Amino acid sequence: MNVRARPAHRRRVAAALSLLACVGVAVATPSAGAADGHKSTRVETAPVSWPADLTRITSDDVNVRYAKGALSVRDTAFRPASAETGRGYGTQVLAPEELDAPVDRVSAVLVTETPGDGDAEVVVDVRGRSAQGAWTEWIPAGQAGQAGQAGQDGQDGQGASGQGTADPDSAGPGTAVLPRSVTTVQARITLWDTAGETRVRSLRLSAEKGTAPRTSAGATAVTARVFATREGLVGRTTANGHIIQPNDHFVALPSRRGLSPNGSGQYSVQVCGPARCETAPVWDVGPWNTKDDYWNPSATRETFKDLAQGMPEAQAAYETGYNGGRDGSGRTVLNPAGIDLADGTFYNVGLNDNGWVTVTYLWTGDQTGKSFPTWGTDVRIRQQATTASPEVARLAGPTTVNVKCQVHGQRITVDGITNDGWAYLPAFGGYVSNIFIDVVESWLPGVPDC
Repeated sequence: MNVRARPAHRRRVAAALSLLACVGVAVATPSAGAADGHKSTRVETAPVSWPADLTRITSDDVNVRYAKGALSVRDTAFRPASAETGRGYGTQVLAPEELDAPVDRVSAVLVTETPGDGDAEVVVDVRGRSAQGAWTEWIPAGQAGQAGQAGQDGQDGQGASGQGTADPDSAGPGTAVLPRSVTTVQARITLWDTAGETRVRSLRLSAEKGTAPRTSAGATAVTARVFATREGLVGRTTANGHIIQPNDHFVALPSRRGLSPNGSGQYSVQVCGPARCETAPVWDVGPWNTKDDYWNPSATRETFKDLAQGMPEAQAAYETGYNGGRDGSGRTVLNPAGIDLADGTFYNVGLNDNGWVTVTYLWTGDQTGKSFPTWGTDVRIRQQATTASPEVARLAGPTTVNVKCQVHGQRITVDGITNDGWAYLPAFGGYVSNIFIDVVESWLPGVPDC
């Protein structure tokens, strides 16, 4: 949900409804069509709701503080490394909420206090995780202009809450429809603020089951050939709070929808350059744009919906003069970059200068199997369960992988650990030794034989 500060002669407390219907809606009744023999598409269960804990600042949060009953940007001079903006930036990743039943729709009621300069913005994103442990993308809560009304004069603190659509099949602009049913919901608040006067007073979330999941079975991860630039910027801080190291391994993409929390590989890409492929987590936002999820189809792409899937806006602007040759912030685009590579990733895939790479956005494919964390650096993935088999990719550092099945293969020893188990990773079409799966068991629990 985008809540922009409204010009005003004095501060007001504004409340905005993002994502679905108002909190506390009762169980929906069958539609009139149901009496005529038509199957009702109404929601079958009442929503569950909970207040977000804004007081808890953790290592996943970036440049925010909680003081005097509100969340705000801590330092207005801070900017994410890859995406240059003119406003102070901060983000809070809230604790996941475990639910008793599957849901696929979420709503949020946000109460903010904003200055009158019109330069502040607060965004709420949500995502969900299935029982298998795979997260959906972060989904923005509605669009600009869908905010609730500001509090009336003399009623500061009394936020208004808007109404969403009553029919779950006709999702309104305030509806976040997750691509599949989930049992865990998480929210993220992002603030842009020049003056440092914007305050987030409260956030309340609710979730419910709507229609069946909209993703189709058998989907493969999206792959695109895009222009890559070297991020560099050692010592700077990324959008997820990571301090960039020499020879670092991560990437930046021009959208927050696939931004991993600090230290995790929940959203990772496979980058294939002239020399080899590497899998790296998405830890920064950029280059050029910040709302250009070009790997998504037009129906779900956040902005620049008239561009083909896989075409970054910066590339279209540079090559064909799209958007007057400018990015989403109005800057003249000087190269067609659709991805930034940290130094270690940049050189590891074989680039010595900015150039074209093939990128697979691993979270966009079917999340079959079970997700596990990994450990180690430069971990090789093989075509078969043996070190003599050709290498198909590398895991540059700790990340999260999806394991479809496992086999007994070559017995190997690493750091004093010996194991003959190998996990098949469908996103890469290859096997990795179970030694590098960060669990206690040598034979992965809950994973079938191949």
